Amino acid sequence: MTKHKTGTREQWLAARLELLEAEKELTHRSDELARRRQALPWVRIDKQYKFDTEKGSASLADLFGGRSQLLIYHFMFGPDYTAGCPSCSAIADGFNGSVVHLANHDVTLAAVSRAPIATLQAYKRRMGWSFPWASSAGSDFNYDFQVGFTKEQQRSGAAVYNYRATGHGPPPNAGEVPEVAEMAATTGTDVATYLREAPGISAFALENGVVYHTYSAYARGVDGLWGMYQWLDRAPKGRNETSFWWRRHDEYDNG
Repeated sequence: MTKHKTGTREQWLAARLELLEAEKELTHRSDELARRRQALPWVRIDKQYKFDTEKGSASLADLFGGRSQLLIYHFMFGPDYTAGCPSCSAIADGFNGSVVHLANHDVTLAAVSRAPIATLQAYKRRMGWSFPWASSAGSDFNYDFQVGFTKEQQRSGAAVYNYRATGHGPPPNAGEVPEVAEMAATTGTDVATYLREAPGISAFALENGVVYHTYSAYARGVDGLWGMYQWLDRAPKGRNETSFWWRRHDEYDNG
């Protein structure tokens, strides 16, 4: 017998209608937040970033692929990784189906990681992906957009992540948390190396040959990209997890 609260159909309907009002409120709030994102001031990018792609060397403007808008997923795949972060991989599994539809809205979707392009291409083939994926190896791009950290930043706690100077080093007991150790192991690294990368999304606009940074989000700010989680949030048991990773990201969100 279930331990969950049960009731009659009438009780369920009354509770569901009350929840519906809250869901409508959230939808309207989400619409307003989208408008506020689009109203953010654009910041001109004059720094010259270079990327390696399957077609050769490219600038940030080249990553737009002839379109006026670019969405970049900062995929956790460091130079010492042998495989991509499993969480980022779960997110990226939904990219292929979105790329063509975003293109019809004048938007290019691409991933960027610090691993060498040959390593990224091999993993891309293994996963059966076709979306654009560029390497920022040798570039400051990941550091400037706060998704890559040096050993010194990690040790000192000076790294800024999700707009907070809270550092991004592993907590003292991170290596003892099975979930973190397991995720690091899947990438072929130790915990400290694994956590020198971080997830995020950044948006850019291209007008008259000038690239502008328009938006970035990190930690729980990328939740909306998880197609799987949108389904799980509506399943009877929800996400059904107590992940250290998300508890850790909650720390960055709550300050």
